[in-house]
Amino acid sequence: MTMPNEGTMKAAIKNRDKSFDGQFYYGVITTGVFCNPSCPTKTAKPENLRFFPDIESAIQAGFRPCKRCEPVGENTRTQKLIDVARYIEQHVEDKLTLTGLGKLAGLSPSRLQKVFKDVFGVSPKHYQDAVRMSRFKDSLKNGESITDAIYASGFSSVSRIYGEGTRNIGMTPKSYQSGGEGEVIHYACRETALGYMMMAATDKGVCSVQFGDDEQSLIALLSEEFPKATRKLSEAQDKPELDHWIRALDQHISQGGPRPDVPLDIRGTAFQIKVWQFLLSIKEGEVMSYGEVAEHIEKPQAARAVGTACGKNRIGILIPCHRVLRNDGALGGYRWGLERKQALLKKERSKTPS
Repeated sequence: MTMPNEGTMKAAIKNRDKSFDGQFYYGVITTGVFCNPSCPTKTAKPENLRFFPDIESAIQAGFRPCKRCEPVGENTRTQKLIDVARYIEQHVEDKLTLTGLGKLAGLSPSRLQKVFKDVFGVSPKHYQDAVRMSRFKDSLKNGESITDAIYASGFSSVSRIYGEGTRNIGMTPKSYQSGGEGEVIHYACRETALGYMMMAATDKGVCSVQFGDDEQSLIALLSEEFPKATRKLSEAQDKPELDHWIRALDQHISQGGPRPDVPLDIRGTAFQIKVWQFLLSIKEGEVMSYGEVAEHIEKPQAARAVGTACGKNRIGILIPCHRVLRNDGALGGYRWGLERKQALLKKERSKTPS
């Protein structure tokens, strides 16, 4: 389905125009809910809006349906699956089975697995993992130590949390080694305060955020990394909603808006993924040394390997490798140039209360 242009959608929301219900849905990042255009709830700030062509896209992006305008309506199947998702969220620390969850929805285990993934984009188990990871990040934002946050979010050990990412790699190692053969990668470019930025994504999430001096060099880089993949310039109606993600990241870089919490399609070695998953826990305005990261992932002798993993990171800013410095406090390296690294750290420090 093709959505109206952004200006039309914003006007429809402002006017609570019921004629646009079903043509698109909008999510509010500050509340985590999605609504019909006609929703009577107080209109959110424009920078906090995200637009979706259908209910499934909004749910897969992590938004839950509004209780006032009930965008799911009479869609009984979707409502049952939302109930299952809410149950998972309420019992995130428990060992859940497909049989037990299937009984809640009146479905067989195999049928639940299929329809849940159709709607949410992931299996019930991966959804539970994602909820745990979200709670872990929230605990860190609230000032808890890394160890306390791990156990408060339902993980049983330090090593478990950094292993979660290995189950969420969208492209298989074989596919990646073959240059992305059989994959479809959508991409978009935008000029930001850090120069030209390209964001690329599979249907699992963002697989690359790169910076360069011009758009053509970034397109060439994507072609080199995934020579056998089908590469398509993103359009608003295509999945994933890459245009909205890149716009939100551009606002974060250029205007100081919130860093978008988008799904990531992380691919690399087991060690690299462990490092990158840990980097997601370093809060804005804070930095760590390569040695400190190595200590936290229980590989104290691997400081140099941590530095190498940071240099291999393809998803700039969203995986914040710029927050890792040399042990002596110097900037160290940065894949996209030390000037960009310095600019990012300066902007983040200026936003953090002293």
